[in-house]
Amino acid sequence: MTASWNRIPRVEHAAEVPLARRGRALPETPRPLLAHGLGRSYGDVCLNPGASLLHTSGLDRFIAFDPATGILRAEAGLSLDALLRFAIPRGWFPPVVPGTRCVTLGGAVANDVHGKNHHQAGSFGDHVLGLTLRRSDGQVLEVTPEERPGWFAATVGGLGLTGLIETVTLQLAPVRSAWMHAWSQRFTSLDEFWDLNTRSERDWPYTVAWIDCLNPGRDGRVGRGIYSAARHANLARHSATWREPRRSIPLDPPLSLVNRLTLRAFNHLYYRQPVHATPRAIHHQPWLFPLDAIRHWNRIYGHKGFYQYQCVLPPADAKEGVQTLLDTIAASGQGSFLAVLKTFGTRPAPGMLSFPRPGATLALDFPEKGRATERLFARLDAIVQECGGALYPAKDARMPAPMFRTGFPRWEAFADYVDPEFSSGFWRRVTA
Repeated sequence: MTASWNRIPRVEHAAEVPLARRGRALPETPRPLLAHGLGRSYGDVCLNPGASLLHTSGLDRFIAFDPATGILRAEAGLSLDALLRFAIPRGWFPPVVPGTRCVTLGGAVANDVHGKNHHQAGSFGDHVLGLTLRRSDGQVLEVTPEERPGWFAATVGGLGLTGLIETVTLQLAPVRSAWMHAWSQRFTSLDEFWDLNTRSERDWPYTVAWIDCLNPGRDGRVGRGIYSAARHANLARHSATWREPRRSIPLDPPLSLVNRLTLRAFNHLYYRQPVHATPRAIHHQPWLFPLDAIRHWNRIYGHKGFYQYQCVLPPADAKEGVQTLLDTIAASGQGSFLAVLKTFGTRPAPGMLSFPRPGATLALDFPEKGRATERLFARLDAIVQECGGALYPAKDARMPAPMFRTGFPRWEAFADYVDPEFSSGFWRRVTA
């Protein structure tokens, strides 16, 4: 049985084939095919029930790098972790990173991942200069935004369905060290958040907020939290040393450790943690990738797993919509301690199925509780659809097909680029 990071669903594959060398024909294994990186997607976007997974983590070699321009070409199975270890000592940094560095370049392209700096940097695909795409009919396409714009728009954010991404050419961003300057501040309501965010996004490239989705603020409504902002430090060296903590969840608890009692206690303590209103130096890893410090953190939800619900709401409806979502979640008693709120910039999305778009995005984790969770998601879906929003395919395990089609209206144009021998559980589910 194979599962994605949230452990829902668990499926059987006909074959799982490791790839170790690029430039070779696709293996003769049961069709359809799907490339699989480090398995940090949620739901069935990285699963191919009854068919074949092509494991790409062996395609992890650097091909070329220009230290003067920061242009890098590498195999698509290279992890962001390996890229960071290579690039930072040379004065460069990936221009966009998601909340974990345990993803491959190919996965970052296929899901057009976004980070805490979308309002200034856009999504990952905005910095991809080119890629190599192997099709099942034997074609190998060199794809760039200029020479094959249709193929580029289909493959960036294309969920791995246009073929096997073999190489990626990426424009890195200059940095002076591994350190950042960051500050944080509590807010007691969503109104305070919106005000903080408007002021901070002008000057700070990275911004994000943690939301306490169970305990009401001073106004009696859910929405208090901690706002954080950061930028890469203009320091050639830093006197402090930093070592990544080595923590791990060793095994599955018999029941989920995430419940209403533990959530209220955790959220209360987290909200009361020390904050630093004056910018201070902090290593990039605990700020950009806090959960990477705990191996197997997904085990805290027990063997049943969990769902992540991540949506985006357009600017006109974001304030009221986010408040309604949080109030609905609080009323259900099924809150999340991983509740993240941030805003996207106005840059047009590079991919036909790219999730980032102007507005606000809210992400929360929920332990699997059967019908109670289904009923809650149905209510959240209705709110998102009424606002004209969408759900994130890379974090989805149960999105209704009509909701995918309305949230991604270019899906039919995209379908023309899908390789006839590639598919996924997600794609079959939302297009059936």
